[in-house]
Amino acid sequence: SIDMIDQAVVLGDQRKFLTALLVLDEEGLADHAAQIGSDAKDMASAAQCEKFKAHIQKEVERINEGLARVQTIKRWTLLPRALSEEHGELTPTMKLKRRIVNENFAAEIEALYADT
Repeated sequence: SIDMIDQAVVLGDQRKFLTALLVLDEEGLADHAAQIGSDAKDMASAAQCEKFKAHIQKEVERINEGLARVQTIKRWTLLPRALSEEHGELTPTMKLKRRIVNENFAAEIEALYADT
């Protein structure tokens, strides 16, 4: 696992490779930003921050090293907010509603598979 990631959704059903939607740990955001030298103050700015992206990329590569090629995450994106029950993405028991996640983040998902 990646210490600064709170939520992750791996995608790839009927696709050529696996991708992931990643959500930073909001409670630890300030600490993580200080640790990597980022001036991001919230989830949205951290999701766009090159320092966060570089750190996460290194962590994804570390995790991929221990996986079979078909299991590796080829591309990923940081979401600007947490997945939530309020947005319909989680059930009251915190189970993921993939269909809603796919709808709510359709543009981000399509971007992960662009040019393939």
